[in-house]
Amino acid sequence: MTRDPRPATLYDLPCACASLRRAARAVTQRYDEALRPTGIRLTQFTLLQVLDLAGPLTQGTLGEQLAMDSTTLSRTLRPLEAEGWIRSRPGADRRERHIHLTAAGKRALERATPAWKEAQRLFREELGEREWAALGPLLMATVEAASPG
Repeated sequence: MTRDPRPATLYDLPCACASLRRAARAVTQRYDEALRPTGIRLTQFTLLQVLDLAGPLTQGTLGEQLAMDSTTLSRTLRPLEAEGWIRSRPGADRRERHIHLTAAGKRALERATPAWKEAQRLFREELGEREWAALGPLLMATVEAASPG
């Protein structure tokens, strides 16, 4: 796959939020392109991956894990439920929803994982080992610093 050449000058933005959003969009585009043949978008893959790793979660906890507001999360979950990849059931409190990965969701995740792994490998290679090693802890620290109280 050939990529468009990068702009001659990529400006360092003075706003951390703008820079993080730009980085997130660029990385998401790369992973979405790699996942395109599987029919799964990165946002969907991430939800399936989290549910596979963590097991069933309430919608609120899932939103907290992904730093997603409830409206965006609900909108993202709808197609996954329509595909039969996840199921939700009410909790003790009617406002609470429990989300779990179905067998079909596990198969969809397994089908998409090789493409995700290849995107991950290429990104790691292009970023370089030192930057890759620093990225995870830096991103976690960023989430923690930006999270409310």
